Amino acid sequence: MFIMISSWQRTNIQDTVPKRMADTYREAAVSITITTLTDVLAFYLSYGNPFGSVQSFCLYAGTAILFSYFYNITFFGACLALNGRREGANRHWLTCMKVPDEVPPGRSKLYTLCCVGGSYDHNTGTEEEHPMTLFFRKYYGPFLTTVWSKALVILIYLTYIAVSVYGCLQLKEGIDLKNLALDKSYIVQYYEAEKTYFDYYGPNVMLAINDTFPYWEESKRNQLELCVVQFQELNFVKNLSTSWLHSFEKYAEEHNNNISSEGPFKTHLYQFLDHKPMLKQDVNITNNEITASRLFLQTAVQNSTEKIILNSLRKTAESCPCPLLVYHPAFIYHDQYTVIGNITLQTVIVATLVMLVISLVLIPNPLCALWVAFAITSVILGVTGFMALLNISLDSISMINLVISIGFSVDFSAHISYTFVSSTKPDVNERVVQAMTHLGYPILQGALSTIVGVVVLSASSSYIFRTFFTIVLLVITFGLLHGIAFIPVFLTFFGFCHKLWQPQQ
Repeated sequence: MFIMISSWQRTNIQDTVPKRMADTYREAAVSITITTLTDVLAFYLSYGNPFGSVQSFCLYAGTAILFSYFYNITFFGACLALNGRREGANRHWLTCMKVPDEVPPGRSKLYTLCCVGGSYDHNTGTEEEHPMTLFFRKYYGPFLTTVWSKALVILIYLTYIAVSVYGCLQLKEGIDLKNLALDKSYIVQYYEAEKTYFDYYGPNVMLAINDTFPYWEESKRNQLELCVVQFQELNFVKNLSTSWLHSFEKYAEEHNNNISSEGPFKTHLYQFLDHKPMLKQDVNITNNEITASRLFLQTAVQNSTEKIILNSLRKTAESCPCPLLVYHPAFIYHDQYTVIGNITLQTVIVATLVMLVISLVLIPNPLCALWVAFAITSVILGVTGFMALLNISLDSISMINLVISIGFSVDFSAHISYTFVSSTKPDVNERVVQAMTHLGYPILQGALSTIVGVVVLSASSSYIFRTFFTIVLLVITFGLLHGIAFIPVFLTFFGFCHKLWQPQQ
């Protein structure tokens, strides 16, 4: 929207509305199409993510951006056309009443501002230059192209990369369960107390025999016992905390019961469970058949990490000849530890490659398209590194935001790169100044409006929303830095970065 307005303001107000609209779309349409395609495809490609929350968000966000694009090139364009007719008829911006072209004698400045037709540059025929546009053209652009400024930008960028890489090395995977609740929830207090007083102990993991099993056959029981021993030999398993089978064997031995055949085994089992009602929950008997049962293993987190615990338990269960399954309610969250790193890397790489292809097709210079891909990678690296330094772990929540960063990071750099290579200026520094003049203020507007749109989330009592705000702030800040500082300076180092079909100057 801001880019379309900026392009409209550079058209000749003496031209017809169709001519002004054509000039606006000629300059802005390709640029916003590039960023829309890359954003939408980044989200839709991320729909293949195995996390349901990420899938839902990506589907919604991609569709929303697509509709926003159609809205901008249709409805918003129509609004620009109507505004052009209003300007051509010299009507008031609010009341649409006719206003005088010149200031009547004796009128105040307030009357001039509100009730007189808009002024324009009579030399160029365009609207008067906005103060911020003037700042980028006259001050910031020339300053950025000086030798010392370029050296300073490179130094800042190298520092940025160094800090980002250090942060990436400190990145933790997985989600803290208390972060799923509101700050004042009793669940937060529970997990904090558990960490304070019982941090040595891990989850009490269920070891389920999820199929019919001949428990009365001593050889099969010994086979199952060997599997249990394999679990107990894991360095993070402290003991077999609850076992109905061990208790039943001890009960049978104390009462001299024969449990070596199916009939007596089941008969004595019913008697045993009547004496031990708590253990009834651990044996599923349907139609006089033991269809499933479970034991419990007490783990110790201090001896290992959640990822190692989960993978080791599942690997041990798969190696046993008995049909075993390990489970704990927290495993649905701990599963993130096993796949989040690979899935995030895969999503980022695929989305970046697709954006590179789109950039190569739509930006008329392959090298500058590579700079766009470079900016995406650089922004993601920075967001990930600083995210870790702010104690935000890599989980499904932050992964959603990293997908956002893929889309947002391309917006700023793609606009600048396209304008740079489309410029007819012979000197690279002049092209950067022109790109800053045309897009510096719209990019700044877009960045600030996005931050203002999510700043309310910073005061949320939910970790999820605060994380969303923090990462969006990082994405917009780093994307803005790349768009108005890093990428423009890097582009000046390549004087041949211009339209391939443009004749040499």
